[in-house]
Amino acid sequence: MTQRRTCPIPMMPDFALTGDGSAAPWSAIAWQEMAQVAGDADLPTRCKQGRSATGLYLLVDCVDTRIDCTHTVDGADLFQEDVVEWFLQPDPALPLYVEYEISPLGHHLVLIVPNSGRGFHGWTGWKMEGGRAIRRAVTVRGGQQRPGATITGWSVEVFLPWDLFRGFANVPPQPDAPWRGNVYRIDRAAKWALAPETGPHFHNVNDFAELRFT
Repeated sequence: MTQRRTCPIPMMPDFALTGDGSAAPWSAIAWQEMAQVAGDADLPTRCKQGRSATGLYLLVDCVDTRIDCTHTVDGADLFQEDVVEWFLQPDPALPLYVEYEISPLGHHLVLIVPNSGRGFHGWTGWKMEGGRAIRRAVTVRGGQQRPGATITGWSVEVFLPWDLFRGFANVPPQPDAPWRGNVYRIDRAAKWALAPETGPHFHNVNDFAELRFT
């Protein structure tokens, strides 16, 4: 049996997002390298995850050469182009998880996914305002933040409040909570995963990493 990857989710204070990982709380958290699971592009990708009393934080840094995105609105089929995806399963006993997607243009898609193993489908989020509001920020390096631009990389920060997970068990999580998840990057030439056991099929929920709330 393949060993499931364990990803620490340390406690951190709340802070304003910049998109570039320069906020002081990130300095106490080590980078986790994401494994290339498809393609042959040399575009290193890494991430950090943390939590506060109010929600979850994600930072992903992507080396890149071009923004291959045409979608310029929230809620579009971002998974068809350059994108970072964050999968969070608070209760592994249920085949149900949150999938959050964000593009280098800063547009996002929020889904709840029921996945029986025989098929899956995403349902969009509702009333994401007030205490359920998502915060996000993207920084592009070496070029302009526009479709088709030549760049050297991009990074993204996301905050998901605990209230967004209302109805799930284990929220907010205690240190022994059985959460699982994954961070995934799709590029025109390759794919990367924090839990490489999923391979290029990022909805392989049974191969998500164990999230350890330290």
